[in-house]
Amino acid sequence: MASGQGRVLELAVLGSLHETPLHGYELRKRLNALLGMFRAFSYGSLYPCLKSLLEQGLIAEEHPAAVTGRSKIVYKLTAEGKERLQELLTQAGPSAWEDESFGVHFAFFRHTEAEVRLRILEGRRSRLEERLDGVRTALARTRERLDSYTLELQRHGLESVEREVRWLNELIATERRASQEPAKDMSSDE
Repeated sequence: MASGQGRVLELAVLGSLHETPLHGYELRKRLNALLGMFRAFSYGSLYPCLKSLLEQGLIAEEHPAAVTGRSKIVYKLTAEGKERLQELLTQAGPSAWEDESFGVHFAFFRHTEAEVRLRILEGRRSRLEERLDGVRTALARTRERLDSYTLELQRHGLESVEREVRWLNELIATERRASQEPAKDMSSDE
C-alpha cells in the first residue's frame, strides 16, 4: 500500500473495521455510505486491499459459517491493524489535505487527536486558498474570451471552493475554542 490512493483506501478500510467486523460486501456498502460523494470504492480495488492487509497481519478473517451457516468471510481488525490505524490518523501532512484523501481523514476525525485535526483543517484551507487565487487570476485573464456557459461553470467552481473555505474556517474556529476550554477550566480552579 505504498501509493497515496492505496493509503487512502487502507485508512478507510481500517477505520471502518475499527468500528465492527464486516464481510466484503458490507464493508463496501459502509465505505460508500460513509464517504458518499468523496469516494466510490469498487470491488476491483477493495479486495486487493483486503488481501494486502491480511498479508501484513493488519486484519484477520473469521469464518462464521460454522456458527451462522453463512459462508461469507468476515474481516476484523487485529492489534497491529489498530496500531496502523492510529499511525495513519496521526499523519497531518500535505497528503491529508488533498482532494482524494481529505474526505477519508475527515470521516475518521472522531478517532483523531485535536492537534492533528487542526493541522489537517488548516492545511486543507491553505490548499484551497491557493487554488482560489489561481482560479481568480485565470478567470480575470480569460473572462472576455470565454462563452457564458464556461464563465458560469468557472463561477460555480469558484463559489464551491469559497463555500468550502468558509466551512473550514468554522471548523477551525470550533476546534480552537474546544482546545482552549480545558485551559480556561484549569486556570479558574487556581
